[in-house]
Amino acid sequence: VQLQASGGGLVQAGGSLRLSCAASWRIYSSTIVGWFRQAPGKEREFVAAIRWGSGIRYYEDSVRGRFTISKDSAKNTVYLQMNSLKADDAAVYYCAAGSHYGTTRDSYDYWGQGTLVTVSS
Repeated sequence: VQLQASGGGLVQAGGSLRLSCAASWRIYSSTIVGWFRQAPGKEREFVAAIRWGSGIRYYEDSVRGRFTISKDSAKNTVYLQMNSLKADDAAVYYCAAGSHYGTTRDSYDYWGQGTLVTVSS
């Protein structure tokens, strides 16, 4: 069981990036796939999540309206489209999967390796 996160990079403030999270297994309809981020010296925080079967989406308040989480069932991949990026969005972004929705780390059983997003002002 593996999650492979990719798509991070350097972007100017106001710019966009799309992160991908590819699962090595066929994701079940009951699975929740989420994105978290961790900036230097800070706790890992919830960003967004999606219910695989229903497509219901959840967002942290500071990214709502700027970030969009989506899925491609055929590719077992979840995306995080990030628009209007701010300096505060700079962090290592992690994708995670679990069977219960939550905004804390212990809600998720499997984690990807992280991808770095740097935002220049």
